[in-house]
Amino acid sequence: MCGIVGIFDPRGTRDIDRAVLERMNQTQFHRGPVEGDVYLEPGVGFGHRRLSIIDLASGQQPLFNEDHSVVTVFNGEIYNFRELMAELKALGHTFRTQSDTETIVHAWEQWGDDCVRHLRGMFAFAIWDRKERTFFLARDHLGIKPLHYAFLPDGTLVFGSELKSLLSFPELPRTIEPRAVEEYFAYGYVPEPRTIFKNAFKLEPGHSLTLHVGADGRAARPRRWWDLPFTPHAPMGEREMEEELVTRLREAVESQLEAEVPLGAFLSGGVDSSAVVAMMAGLSKDPVNTCSIAFNDPAFDESTYARQVAEQYRTNHQSETVDKDDYGLVDLLAGLYDEPYADSSAIPTYRVCQLARKRVTVALSGDGGDENFAGYRRYRMAMGEQQVRSMLPLALRKPVFGFLGAAYPKADWAPRIFRAKTTFEALARDLVDGYFHGVSILVDRVRDQLFSDSFRARLQGYRAAEVMRAHAANSPTDDPLSLLQYVDMKTYLPGDILTKVDRASMAHALEVRVPLLDHKFVEWVSGLPSSCKLRNGEGKHIFKKALQPYLSDDILYRKKMGFSIPLASWLRGPLRESLERAVLNPMLLDTGIFNDKYLRQMLDEHQAGTKDHSTALWAVLMFEAFLRKNGATAAIRS
Repeated sequence: MCGIVGIFDPRGTRDIDRAVLERMNQTQFHRGPVEGDVYLEPGVGFGHRRLSIIDLASGQQPLFNEDHSVVTVFNGEIYNFRELMAELKALGHTFRTQSDTETIVHAWEQWGDDCVRHLRGMFAFAIWDRKERTFFLARDHLGIKPLHYAFLPDGTLVFGSELKSLLSFPELPRTIEPRAVEEYFAYGYVPEPRTIFKNAFKLEPGHSLTLHVGADGRAARPRRWWDLPFTPHAPMGEREMEEELVTRLREAVESQLEAEVPLGAFLSGGVDSSAVVAMMAGLSKDPVNTCSIAFNDPAFDESTYARQVAEQYRTNHQSETVDKDDYGLVDLLAGLYDEPYADSSAIPTYRVCQLARKRVTVALSGDGGDENFAGYRRYRMAMGEQQVRSMLPLALRKPVFGFLGAAYPKADWAPRIFRAKTTFEALARDLVDGYFHGVSILVDRVRDQLFSDSFRARLQGYRAAEVMRAHAANSPTDDPLSLLQYVDMKTYLPGDILTKVDRASMAHALEVRVPLLDHKFVEWVSGLPSSCKLRNGEGKHIFKKALQPYLSDDILYRKKMGFSIPLASWLRGPLRESLERAVLNPMLLDTGIFNDKYLRQMLDEHQAGTKDHSTALWAVLMFEAFLRKNGATAAIRS
């Protein structure tokens, strides 16, 4: 697990500035504190920070083939590297190390762009092939590892694991992308391939980018080399599905257990992390190292369930209690994420990574279970709404539910059963737009009020829902639930969940592996009938049934909690002054993005307790923190 950076000049003649490359590399020191190095030749510069996991003695990067004509920098783990190494040796390749990195170099020599199709793991890497005069960037199937890139005004491409490395270049314009702002205040993050800056991008999951010396690199377009198949399996009985599911899960976990450093697992006491720990315990002779955090408020604490699983599998368990009012990380988070990021569960995620790093260097997590098996409540809500839609034509639904949505009051204070406004508004839309409306942190009507007239004019009618619509149009399935899972795996999973875990873990030089997102496992799960995932209002149906021999009903069928924090009370209490300073900060107001009057209204209503604007205000707070950290009052008006 590492951090990578680099510079590629398609003209092939420019001398790369070593000092600039080293400065880029040092911005990501936290990702690889063990060692670092750079490599330069005319037109190319690669940098690498290393967190040693496999082949501690000889896996240093940048790493070359035998004649030094091919060089790579790589972040991640290739879990099938031993099988690949054997295959490539049989094809005549010579290996000098036992590292998974070297398999990438020889896979490129053997298969070129298609080398990525032979890799099983989490990865982001760059290759320079001097003989072919070719530069290649690639990112793993599901976006577990990040990769950012930008073209400078002179056509030079720069890349890095984190956006902060690209900002080492003063030539890179810091102009804020208006569409990214619209997307951030809808999703709580900026979805791939955009970043908050107009001229910088994320390479999308399952994509690669190839550039050749002499060609205009800016004309190159990323190529998708993998996608979720959602290909139905041949009919099989439910018991057969359950047995195969466990077999495949165990194999995915086993493939990720290799490390030459201490290894363990996160254990929240939820279904997904408990399943991973159960599989690990069955594969290990020694007790599994597990860790969890507890909260000093029972309303937010699920550590008793983690202890139950730890006792069942006799793990070497560590738990620490965190004050639920752990609000001191706001500015730190802005520095970690490099762009606005509004998922407040980043705070407890940071703390659990901090705890895990005290004992292990590698931790397995249960991330991906909800996306794979329809575990989120939002899927249940969306399918309920879809049933209503199927009974009424759009021509009738749109005016009826549109009117009810507009007329019904927004009742945040009321019991959930009476909060029908969002549901009415969703029913007036189709499946994808209704789902977008349901998952938006700020719905369209709130963003319309939050943004200034001039900023809305700059958007030229653009709406963040277009991100989901574009993915839905490319979906390989038209099954309603599967389509929504597909959209989430293209947006929420890489943009929110995996970004959160990557930045929080790498801040502590901790590698996190996600066996539930092993691409072979994901491919197989995608082919299961949606009725096996969501049944009678219960998500993860087949997953829970398959795990009954391994976990108690208390674990499998309890109410989902997640990493929640008391956001509304924080913003009325200990963060009140910080919030007021942020909302009224001239730097924020001078961007021209916001309706100052509505910002003040939200603040006053929230502090008075008449309305709960905590989600919107937290998003504004994190946006303001981003501006302060990056000095980006950026040219939003230009």
